[in-house]
Amino acid sequence: MWYYAQNNAPVGPISFDDLAGRIRTGMVTPDTLVFTTGMAQWQAARDTPQLATLFAGVAPAAAAAASTPPPPIGRRSHDLTYRIVGEDVQFVEVELDPGEAAVAEAGTLMYMTAGVQMDTVFGDGSTQQQGGIMGALMGAGKRLLTGESLFTTVFSNPTSTLQKAAFAAPYPGRILPMDLKELGGELICQKDSFLAAAKGVSIGIAFQKKIGVGLFGGEGFIMQRLTGDGLTFVHAGGMIEAIDLKAGEVLKVDTGCLVALTPSVQYDVQFVGKVKTALFGGEGLFFAVVTGPGRVWLQSLPLSRMADRIMKAVPGMARGGKEEGSILGGLGNLLDGDN
Repeated sequence: MWYYAQNNAPVGPISFDDLAGRIRTGMVTPDTLVFTTGMAQWQAARDTPQLATLFAGVAPAAAAAASTPPPPIGRRSHDLTYRIVGEDVQFVEVELDPGEAAVAEAGTLMYMTAGVQMDTVFGDGSTQQQGGIMGALMGAGKRLLTGESLFTTVFSNPTSTLQKAAFAAPYPGRILPMDLKELGGELICQKDSFLAAAKGVSIGIAFQKKIGVGLFGGEGFIMQRLTGDGLTFVHAGGMIEAIDLKAGEVLKVDTGCLVALTPSVQYDVQFVGKVKTALFGGEGLFFAVVTGPGRVWLQSLPLSRMADRIMKAVPGMARGGKEEGSILGGLGNLLDGDN
């Protein structure tokens, strides 16, 4: 089965013989974009070995078996339709057309329809078929460096009907749909923020140039680098604020509140400046300093901050909640309704 582009829209699937007939009538020219299984992207008919002989007047080669629908013209990743459900504890539901697939972190699945096929793969699935076993191992190694599992799960639709799969956020917050094609093909984010993406998005690593960022930045020396041209879903805690920075514009951010940034944004760590403020201010020793141009996404409730508050509120753990203001300690907590 084959597809060809007409007026920037795919036509097909059609058989090889049908496509050959349209070449002979001039409907498909040497410059027409075509697609079939085994091809990573649309390409000109003249550059396709099975079709090149047709333009030279030689008998065509045997037709190759194919059943996978092509990606949208000009986009390598699968094109997903989605909806985000909920306010504080959200999940995202994606629609999988026949042949489409999504990749997600292990353990994020909420539900899927009966026709969805679930496969566990090394790495992020984007290099699974193109790079063979070495590509899969390299993808898995990148994920291991960012502290993630060696495996991701690919949810594909091998049926001829529409299927759905939903992925849930791990803690209260917001799910951000990011189209990497609109962001220039790349996004840098916290290593725990990736939730799911269209198959074809690569999940790699982003090394910070300054060692201070790695030692004190809160997000670690290695962050995640998402590359490709498809949809990706990033999760952040609490409320989200997207800020566009002009060239040279500087913003100081609590290190845990920085969710993601475009590659054009410079990211560094800076000491708060005063010893008394650092020791008793309760805001930590360092700020994340981001400098434009570019866009940054901030979260109001980092997971580390929420976990720390929970630990402090549990009797017998950390300081047992006594710092919450009652001179009676645990008895005061009983009286004021904390326990």
